[in-house]
Amino acid sequence: MPFKSKRAGSVLIALVMAFGIVADARAFEPGEQAADFTLPGKTGMVKLSDMKGSVVYLDFWAAWCGPCRQSFPWMNRMQAKYRERGFRVLAVNLDAKTDAAMKFLSQVPAEFTVAFDPKGQTPRVYGVKGIPTSFLIDRNGKVLWQHAGFKPADTEELERRIRASLEAR
Repeated sequence: MPFKSKRAGSVLIALVMAFGIVADARAFEPGEQAADFTLPGKTGMVKLSDMKGSVVYLDFWAAWCGPCRQSFPWMNRMQAKYRERGFRVLAVNLDAKTDAAMKFLSQVPAEFTVAFDPKGQTPRVYGVKGIPTSFLIDRNGKVLWQHAGFKPADTEELERRIRASLEAR
């Protein structure tokens, strides 16, 4: 059923992301090839497959998300700490209006790659049920792990998984 207005579509996407109602989505199992995508970014087009050879922490976020605000400083630290070992953070913003994301980024800067998916197509492909949701992807483009939410108590386990994926060959 088509939406009668762009606002109605944006509201539905926000509700879907907030309450975990996702149609035509499937979760990626560990070992499966991550779905490739190309999205506009802060500095040009961003393509997941261009990061092959790196361990990628793919994070889906929105400006209205409180836990996302907490996760950005941690993702900045992980990017800085493990960049030389081939680690990359790719954060995909899901706000219907990029202006909201840019305002967020002016307050909470990202020192990693940011892409924009205002239509919310990429999280549907990945079976994302809430924001934030992250995927750890190995150097060959295979999904290693998925994590929903973010809280400071998660960071030790998240970093342990990042280190283990960087050490795997």
